[in-house]
Amino acid sequence: MNFLILGLMYGLSGFLMKLSDDEFDEKDGISHKIIAIILGIFSGGIIGILATHNVDATYIFIGILIGTLFSFKIDGIHHIASLISFLIISFIFKIPNLSIFTLLICIISAFIDEIGNDNKVLYEKNKFLKLFFEYRFTMKIAILVLVILGMVNSILGYSIPYLSFLSIETLTFFLIFEISYELARIIFQKFLK
Repeated sequence: MNFLILGLMYGLSGFLMKLSDDEFDEKDGISHKIIAIILGIFSGGIIGILATHNVDATYIFIGILIGTLFSFKIDGIHHIASLISFLIISFIFKIPNLSIFTLLICIISAFIDEIGNDNKVLYEKNKFLKLFFEYRFTMKIAILVLVILGMVNSILGYSIPYLSFLSIETLTFFLIFEISYELARIIFQKFLK
């Protein structure tokens, strides 16, 4: 896939993911739940396509999926619909082979973000923790480190056994995903709520 298509798909997946969450969590009524499920299906499908066609996306999105699952944040039918959509696409197109350590880094960082997000105890400790976990910076830092190690690897040619690095483009795509997610939050709160 080319750069523009990957960027659009990352952006659309993040945007639809957040709209699905907000539609399910913030609005009452069966029609809103159905809309949340439909948005979740599209988000999960796009993520499935990304994860089966780009190994860096596989690390990120499986990391988010498992981290969210272990933190018990999969809490609605829209999440289940998204997961099923992701699994169907992954079964059809197949997930690439992965480095266990890189995947663990992504899972652990996503898990920490999910445990910290909306955590009143941490939010009350200080403003830094509130900001850090509200915008889920743990995974952003983990991805940045894997990208920096990848850049150093390309210059020096070293490797760490069982650890794969991420490309600089991946950081750009992940930031597009995150910005789109936040943009959906803003649009929902201002216009769709």
